[in-house]
Amino acid sequence: MKTLGNFVDNDIHLPSEGRKGPIFNPALGKQQGEVFLSNQEETQKAIESSYQALSTWTATPPLKRARILFKFKELLEKNKNRLAEFITHEHGKVLSDAQGELTRGIEVVEFACGIPHLLKGEHSSNVGTGVDSYSLMKPVGVCVGITPFNFPAMVPMWMFPIALACGNTFILKPSEKDPSVSLEIAHLLKEAGLPKGVFNIVNGDKEAVDTLLTDQRVQAVSFVGSTPIAEYIYQKSGHYGKRVQALGGAKNHMIVMPDADLDQAVAGLMGAAYGSAGERCMAISAVIAVGEIGDKLIEKLRPKIEALKIGPGLDKEFNPDMGPLISNQHREKVKNYIDLGIKEGAKLVCDGRNYSCKGYEGGYFLGGSLFDHVKEGMKVHHEEIFGPVLVVLRASTYEDAIQIINNHEFGNGTAIFTRDGDCARQFTEDVEVGMVGINVPIPVPMAFHSFGGWKRSLFGPLHIHGQDGVRFYTKMKTITSRWPSGLKQKANFNMPTMK
Repeated sequence: MKTLGNFVDNDIHLPSEGRKGPIFNPALGKQQGEVFLSNQEETQKAIESSYQALSTWTATPPLKRARILFKFKELLEKNKNRLAEFITHEHGKVLSDAQGELTRGIEVVEFACGIPHLLKGEHSSNVGTGVDSYSLMKPVGVCVGITPFNFPAMVPMWMFPIALACGNTFILKPSEKDPSVSLEIAHLLKEAGLPKGVFNIVNGDKEAVDTLLTDQRVQAVSFVGSTPIAEYIYQKSGHYGKRVQALGGAKNHMIVMPDADLDQAVAGLMGAAYGSAGERCMAISAVIAVGEIGDKLIEKLRPKIEALKIGPGLDKEFNPDMGPLISNQHREKVKNYIDLGIKEGAKLVCDGRNYSCKGYEGGYFLGGSLFDHVKEGMKVHHEEIFGPVLVVLRASTYEDAIQIINNHEFGNGTAIFTRDGDCARQFTEDVEVGMVGINVPIPVPMAFHSFGGWKRSLFGPLHIHGQDGVRFYTKMKTITSRWPSGLKQKANFNMPTMK
């Protein structure tokens, strides 16, 4: 059984004693390792390491920082399949999902490689008589990323590549449920040439998190997880004067209009609702069928849900569509939501509670579940289930469907399926949600755009990657200068070699 520790100063650190958390293989339902849960002292060692490395890394030219990231990208691509297997072993998602997660993370690394261009400031000449004004983009300092179990590679790579490229040092606090891939990525950063202390990993729980949130040497905190924890981190970090962006939960709706291509909508829904066992903040977990299309939608969904292949993500002969949930505790929570939906009066069309995978009876598997005739106010609609459960609501009109979405406390992602261009255009204006898809089931932006929701899905003024991410990991310095009278500036055409 493996034992994991922290990654500090480009090396693994295993405490001689302390609390440990179990690491499970969800497909088997067996413990396969353990991870040290850092106390305040261990966490502060990582903070001090990052703080000490800051001045040298900040002074490193952006082009040299970018070259390290180019090498890192190359190593990620070379080791992609191996890293994906770590994800599947500890999270449970099927191998193709794990590979896709890495691809989206690598896209952000690729975006960060262009940092010399992105860090160019602004210049205005002669804003007053003989007065020029220009801005410089400077690193913020020691930055922290606190990331969830469901994307143990992609979400960290939303954060640290841009932070490092901008000249900050970075401390990652991954989920204690699946920390191995983060540690493997740290070794690749070391191999790419990243200096000691620039990237550190602290494994732990609330004690480690609170230490990171309150230490004055930490200047910025980025978080992805549930809404209650996002709100806690936003308030706690803000109280200690840090920059903070905290992404919370979601209940993402898809509207299916009467004129929609139903086959296209159903195909999109199957991946959006049941991919990665529904453990995605961008999963479509609620459908609003407008007009008379609801019965036809259920008729097409039901056989596809019942035909889902569910099993261990690394079994190539089984080749499953969906793997297990992350833990037995979470599986029981999802099953309890299904029980609750029945009590609330929703119609259970597909029941995945009793699914068992032959040969893997100990695994944390659930079949796909589908509710129809769900009403606003039911907990299965209001709350984030984070599992393979899709709920269908009925609405008479487009306006009623929009009202259902806009009344909800979450505003992460949404979609509409329609052939009507006017309706699609109006939807982008009317819906109060951060990321919008038109005939696209999961509207996740590319790396060069910004990711983030509205309402209680995001705490903080900035989104997590793209140009807004660069702004988050830099601070603007505005200089107002007046040239001495009669001074003539001579252009320097002998540019030094960049090293």
